Amino acid sequence: MGDAASAVDMREKPLREECGVFGVFGAADAARLTYLGLYALQHRGQESSGMVVGNGNSWKRHVGMGWVDQVYDHTVLDGLPGNIAIGHNRYSTSGSSTLPNAQPILFGEGPATLALCHNGTLLNVAELAPGLPAGTSDTRALGQALAAIPSGADWIARVAATLGGVRGAYSMLLVHGRALYAARDPYGFRPLALGRRDSGWVVASESCAFDLVGARFEREVDPGELIIIDDGGWRSERIGHAIPAPCVFEWIYFSRPDSTVFGRSVGEMRIQLGRQLAREAPAAGDCVVSVPDSGNFAALGFAQESGIPLAHGLIRNHYVGRTFIEPLQATRDFNARVKYNVYPPQVRDRRVVLVDDSLVRGTTFHALAHTLRAAGAREVHARIAAPPLRHGCFFGVDIPDRTALIAAGRSEAQIAEAVGVDSVRYLSLEGVMAATRPATRMCHGCFSGRYPVAVGDAPVDSESALVHDTAIG
Repeated sequence: MGDAASAVDMREKPLREECGVFGVFGAADAARLTYLGLYALQHRGQESSGMVVGNGNSWKRHVGMGWVDQVYDHTVLDGLPGNIAIGHNRYSTSGSSTLPNAQPILFGEGPATLALCHNGTLLNVAELAPGLPAGTSDTRALGQALAAIPSGADWIARVAATLGGVRGAYSMLLVHGRALYAARDPYGFRPLALGRRDSGWVVASESCAFDLVGARFEREVDPGELIIIDDGGWRSERIGHAIPAPCVFEWIYFSRPDSTVFGRSVGEMRIQLGRQLAREAPAAGDCVVSVPDSGNFAALGFAQESGIPLAHGLIRNHYVGRTFIEPLQATRDFNARVKYNVYPPQVRDRRVVLVDDSLVRGTTFHALAHTLRAAGAREVHARIAAPPLRHGCFFGVDIPDRTALIAAGRSEAQIAEAVGVDSVRYLSLEGVMAATRPATRMCHGCFSGRYPVAVGDAPVDSESALVHDTAIG
């Protein structure tokens, strides 16, 4: 089990936000719109960014390591003409974090060009493109398979058939000829939305990107659907039999609260999760404090349901870099204190209920508890608006090794001791389903260890078991 010191003496590494994709068809300023769309999706990937822009006959690609505003400037965007574009913010879940693996990936030249980018993780890379060297990204493997399809009247049908043979998660954008293609795997693990802007079209991982480019949300790309957008508008093809099991963690953690994901407002989902948490895990507190910004909406729901006042007890410095890259524990603890500061009048001599959306390794929570107590808090009670994170993800989320997850093999009392709080309570999986009441089954393997797709020795969750979850409450 380990003692408190060893439990938090580990490299701080929050969950990585997968990837974000954005596409434009029929807009003269496609490169600039794609820049804005990727800027809105920065939370989904910070390692690299890239875009491919063209008109169907010629294409240009620009990629770079770092955040969106580090990769592009006016000179770069001026050099990317065309009214069709796809763009990508990357965090690597397959393939190393290097410039050659930055997306979109481009194959061929001129009208024969094919470029693609995707959010997710593919499980059968070796079947898609045999012989590729180790470390090759799954996107490149899929691109190799698609680029090998000869042009012809049945090209779209063959693309759909190839995608139907892919195992794993993908929300994908593709350009070929004078058309933009958007595809989502039959399980619909990751979100993908279609929007309208003037006479053109946009596609994005999340609808929040539409607001920044002045587009109107039309609908989500369905699980198992391939949408083709060209000068005649858009049409749809089936990839395979839809068996929806979208990732419940998109509602809990990954997506922006101002997005509509899987047909629901993310912010409203988090408020409901906070309300359910207050019902399941009440706390004797004088104020509710969120861990900003991730815990803001869950803390609001907890305060509304419990009647305990919401206090702005923590201030986040948004101009501090990520803390998990630091090699020394003392430096990481210092960075956590730089990232969050306490507003003492809100917590002094009070019992604080500290609410967040997840608890991964515990380093940040440990530092926050210490800081709150130093500012005069009498008690600190942690409430987490998600179940304990104890298992890995195979569908586009980089979750730390199970041995580094603070909930793995520990009780709530042991976790509380490890992070230095008076108590820790989590929302149950049944509570998540009761709060969100999803219209379909959901993937919750990182919490339950049961997945909708066979992965290694992990048990496959049946549809009936997941439907039962939705009926609780």
